[in-house]
Amino acid sequence: MAKPFFSLQKFLRRAQFFLFFLTVAYLMAGSLLLLQRSYLVIQLSNRGTSSVQGSQTENFAVGDRYLDRNLVQSPYWSQKGFVGVNLHSKTLTNQRYGLIDQPLWLMSRNSELRQLRRRWFHNFVNDQDQVQGTGNKMMKHALVNKGTYIGCFVDNVEERTLKATVFYDLRKMTIGHCQEACAERSYLYAGLAYGAECYCGNNLPLNRAKEEECNNECKGEKGSVCGGVNRLSVFQLEELQALEKRRNVTYRGCYRAPENITQIFPASFANFTVEMCSEFCTAKEYPLAVFRWTECFCGFPTVQFNLYERLDESFCSFVNDSSGSEVLREDNYCSVYQTPIQDTRCTGRAFLPTKSRVFVALSSFPGAGNTWVRHLIEHATGYYTGSYYFDGTLYNKGFKGEKDHWRSGRTICVKSHESGKREIEMYDSAILLIRNPYKALMAEFNRKCAGHLGYATERHWKSKEWPEFVNSYASWWASHALDWLQYGKRLLVVHYEDLKKDIIGKLREMVDFLGLPTNDDRLLCVENNKDGNFKRVGSSQTNLEPFTWEMKDLINGYIRTVDKALKARNFTGLPEEYMPR
Repeated sequence: MAKPFFSLQKFLRRAQFFLFFLTVAYLMAGSLLLLQRSYLVIQLSNRGTSSVQGSQTENFAVGDRYLDRNLVQSPYWSQKGFVGVNLHSKTLTNQRYGLIDQPLWLMSRNSELRQLRRRWFHNFVNDQDQVQGTGNKMMKHALVNKGTYIGCFVDNVEERTLKATVFYDLRKMTIGHCQEACAERSYLYAGLAYGAECYCGNNLPLNRAKEEECNNECKGEKGSVCGGVNRLSVFQLEELQALEKRRNVTYRGCYRAPENITQIFPASFANFTVEMCSEFCTAKEYPLAVFRWTECFCGFPTVQFNLYERLDESFCSFVNDSSGSEVLREDNYCSVYQTPIQDTRCTGRAFLPTKSRVFVALSSFPGAGNTWVRHLIEHATGYYTGSYYFDGTLYNKGFKGEKDHWRSGRTICVKSHESGKREIEMYDSAILLIRNPYKALMAEFNRKCAGHLGYATERHWKSKEWPEFVNSYASWWASHALDWLQYGKRLLVVHYEDLKKDIIGKLREMVDFLGLPTNDDRLLCVENNKDGNFKRVGSSQTNLEPFTWEMKDLINGYIRTVDKALKARNFTGLPEEYMPR
């Protein structure tokens, strides 16, 4: 009995020593890991985020260069794309869509591309926060409160009088920022609410509130009050509005006047000049000023007067009659002017009244215009779109669905740049947005270097970062489309270029795909507000040609591959303008 007892005691002593040794080793490993992470954090704070991004980009680019060099040098690759399908493509059988050829080199890179996407989006959001922060700091010093404070008013959401140019800034909203935005659009009043929301209009709210009820401090301006909960701090901008009004009126052209013109346009007046007419319509908050002889009409684009058929200017010109007086050539023509007033018939948006159980993706490669299409869909349907990511800059611009979880069911569709079987099969259907890869790559590089509205500089285009970016992202453009064509359950393919040419026609298709009724007046309103808040201004890059012949050979092959996959799924192939140039 003693011998087994001593054997057990000896074993337990050894086990205690062994457990002690494991504990010490575990603690030492944890300490080393903690020291390593601390060292990386110190390096990050010293070198800045951009350095880390650069190293990540270089690491991915090395592998991309190797893969793409092998691809181009392969005997199965030529200027016409893939020719050796037996060795370099795999035929995928799909019960729903038949055969789709997908190159093996794209399949092998899915995991790598997913890591690249996630790292890039994480870094991009951080970059955007820094860029916006810097810009807003400069703006804060430049802007001056130029309006006259009127008072605190009740914000009636259902009958809002200040309903135009709505934007949000949860971190840096100032009174001056809101005033400038409203004055640029020739509105008479600017109102702020919740410390972060800005509204514009030409009519005061109906009901005043107690001054102490406007008690929310401006998010970007300590000591200043920016309204409250359902309360507006209202400022009058009469002097600024008078300066901006005339400058912002633009001529739309000469059009045939509709027969029932007095019934189509809700406001009219006689014996006006063009300048008086545009000022009158601006004050009445109408986006169109229609001038016929000395008659002035104010209103919106409608089905009866959609501004599609512009006429020669001679039809709206004046001629001298027998007495030498100027008269209009004919009575049934009119000159149309665009006032700076926003068409607000489609600006009202909300979350879905009941949660949807169908998840619809709005999927695209980055730089393909996803944000712009979200703007169009939201205004065409009246419902917010969601996002698989969170971009505070987009939320501040009015995309309220950006903050919702993508599976909340409260949004009409969800933005996504993801690909891969698992990610795609999470959605029941998808609108697949495709853009010319040449344009998409340039747009994404611009955004990477200068944010949503800026342009990359000449230094960026000539740096080593640009060819590395093309090598990494060009194949992503192809793999993204191929994956959605392979695994997407129900797809509507929309080409960015076709949407630009026919906004209303393509919007009808998208609204119908989303299972909602179309509203013609709302669609015309969307066309009148088609640019949104993310249109890059200027044409300084129209003559830019950053692509080398090697880059073109690579991209053209990807174009042919995607074109082949679209036709295999019984979709129309890529537009001809995508093809080699």
